[in-house]
Amino acid sequence: MFYREAGQFKTSYAADQAAFPLLEDRIGIAILLLVAVIAIPLLASNFFLNTIMIPFLIFALATIGLNILTGYCGQLSLGTGAFMGVGAYACYKLTTTFPDINIIVWILASGIFSAGIGVLFGLPSLRIKGFYLAVATLAAQFFLEWCFIRVPWLYNNNASGAIEVPTRTLAGIAITGPTADPLTRYFTVLVIVSVLTLLIGNLIRGRIGRTWMMIRDMDIAAELIGVRPLAAKLSAFAVSSFVCGVAGAMFVFLWLGAAEPSSFNIRLSFQILFMVILGGLGSMAGSFMGAAFIFILPIVIRMLPAALDLDIGAATAEQLNFMIVGALIIAILIVEPHGLARLWAVFRQKLRVWPFPY
Repeated sequence: MFYREAGQFKTSYAADQAAFPLLEDRIGIAILLLVAVIAIPLLASNFFLNTIMIPFLIFALATIGLNILTGYCGQLSLGTGAFMGVGAYACYKLTTTFPDINIIVWILASGIFSAGIGVLFGLPSLRIKGFYLAVATLAAQFFLEWCFIRVPWLYNNNASGAIEVPTRTLAGIAITGPTADPLTRYFTVLVIVSVLTLLIGNLIRGRIGRTWMMIRDMDIAAELIGVRPLAAKLSAFAVSSFVCGVAGAMFVFLWLGAAEPSSFNIRLSFQILFMVILGGLGSMAGSFMGAAFIFILPIVIRMLPAALDLDIGAATAEQLNFMIVGALIIAILIVEPHGLARLWAVFRQKLRVWPFPY
């Protein structure tokens, strides 16, 4: 009754292969976009934008980047935080060297440098995979983090060793820096994330995405039918690192405002990996779900004691937060090992055959 494909006829191959073939899906996406573009800017405070929405969108984009590599191509990586750091430091060097160029251009261009580093450290994937590849990418994490600390040129010999975001404007409106309005930064992040998500979604559904999934499912069989593992794996590393690099540049320039090398440590890599696993491997929607669960849920739990007038110490509230989130993660993965995206897919399927869901 509420979610049916009966009567929705496809008259062309393009319509049959559309990203959202059902009318209900298109309506749902339109509602989400209206909420993001109209409702949130009108109703949300600067605190809500700064604390929740901007970082959520950035983490969702970074999760998509890792999902390309791990979920769609089957290459396990523990260096996502370092690749985000490459994007952030590249954007910092570009914007301080060429201050007259629009900052949006440099945020997107920083992903190119991250893609090059990702391809370099992706070369071991041609000979190893699984746990051994994870160890190789972990080495990349430690090496790049060491570079962020020990190479003063990357942070312009700043005495603090940190990168500080300068004020940059677009059409007279500050986008980055201490004077940038949170709403302006939110719209900038929203546009970049939306455009990249659309492009990546179409890339995954095309020939390149299908070669990634062939390598993931059975690399030997894929090679026998003509898929080149060299091109497939390195292209996955390149695209994944590009997306993570752009997310890293936005992480610093459109959210934090300044960052130290510790901002891109191994903890960040594991956090994004958990978002991918919990959201669902090989799912674009799951990337947003995982980012929302891992990042937004702890913030909501921290706010509950104050909202309920409970006198709980900060340390106790933090420990309870870890326990609740950890228990929920275990429960979700027990119920559905394929993550939140699979739970959503099962729910949609039950709606399609309602009132006979079983």
